[in-house]
Amino acid sequence: MDATVVSTSLPAIAADIGTTAAALKLSFAAYYVAMAIFVPLSAWLADRIGCRTVLRTSMALFILGSIGCAASQSLPSFVLARFVEGIGAAFMAPVARLALFRVTPGEDLVRATSWLTIPPTIAPMLGPPLGGFLTTFVAWQWIFLVNLPLAVAGIVLISRFMPEPVRLPTRSLDFKGFVLLAISLSGLVFGASLISMPILPVGVTLATIALGGLTGFGYLRHARKRTDAVLDMSVFREPTFRATTIGTSLMLMGCAALPYLTALMLQLGFGMNAFEAGLLVFSGAIGALAAKFIVAPLFKQMGFLRIMILSALLSGVGIAVKATLLPSTPALLIMALLFINGLVRSVYFTGHAVLTVADTAPEQAGHATAIAAVSRPVASALSFALAGGLLGLLSSGGEANTISDYHLVIAVGAALCASAALAFIFNRRAGKTLNRS
Repeated sequence: MDATVVSTSLPAIAADIGTTAAALKLSFAAYYVAMAIFVPLSAWLADRIGCRTVLRTSMALFILGSIGCAASQSLPSFVLARFVEGIGAAFMAPVARLALFRVTPGEDLVRATSWLTIPPTIAPMLGPPLGGFLTTFVAWQWIFLVNLPLAVAGIVLISRFMPEPVRLPTRSLDFKGFVLLAISLSGLVFGASLISMPILPVGVTLATIALGGLTGFGYLRHARKRTDAVLDMSVFREPTFRATTIGTSLMLMGCAALPYLTALMLQLGFGMNAFEAGLLVFSGAIGALAAKFIVAPLFKQMGFLRIMILSALLSGVGIAVKATLLPSTPALLIMALLFINGLVRSVYFTGHAVLTVADTAPEQAGHATAIAAVSRPVASALSFALAGGLLGLLSSGGEANTISDYHLVIAVGAALCASAALAFIFNRRAGKTLNRS
């Protein structure tokens, strides 16, 4: 939610801290770059100092970053505070998922995971309406201040109720590998982010992406020579993990920017205000929540492979239908469509969360969850870059985008989501362990 809640509040924040909304988009890049840099450390730190300690520390960092955002009076301070928030966010999801897999019996894994995936599924859709409401009726600072009681509650609940999962033996940190990976991922994410917000020369963007690609190649060469690499890429030899990671990266590239893109189309194309558009987008979050009550029996009756293929294809179809919406389309029909889209994507991402470690060896589970978490900000940044880049190309002479422009970009997202099914169609043994249980 914290990654998208700012989107509808950029003009108000920019006016207050004396900058432009375009420049303020650097805060998005800072958030995603921080996640890309520090997610690879999550598995190593969890085994080194314990999941509980990592989670509590990450929430404390998130509190610090949120206070910094609310108190910011300039663009540099705001971007720095968002970077600190990103560091905290980098450890939360992968470590929480790793802890869940280590303490949950196999027969309860799908049900438990379906609840774990609720926040990352509905939160991006909750962000725009919440940000619009707080900015319109209270003040933009409360977008960040509401994080404080939530994070404090999380720290208390972890301390009182969360058991400490079994820790695996760790070696010293592969520092050279971490530096190579940090430069690579931050270069790729930052470069992709710059495509959608051309505030720096094109040469800088291309050089940043090239640096990320070259250091990424260097990391792969480095990791092959070590048994203690910060991210063990040999986990990709496992077919289920490989199919799941590739498929989900395609899915995220197609849909990560959709809540933001849909809100833009509803506001700039359909004439709604930010709050009205946010409420419609939020119907997708309700659909995602509803999926949690059907996902376990679905996977049990039909198997993981069929559901992953079907949910990817249906996601593509549902998004393609969104590309036919017009200002005259009844609001209830839009809400119904977004509800169904949210439900189907929630089913897919629940399967992704389970399959990430379903067939991996226990000693590689931490690397699997970290790699899956790393792929999320990279794919999300590419999604925003693709959406923003296409909208920029389609706007002739800097004029405002038309409804047909939004339709075309949404259709491209639909094709990417549907293509995620190919990763499972070409791997018919995905989820073999769970399908036998």
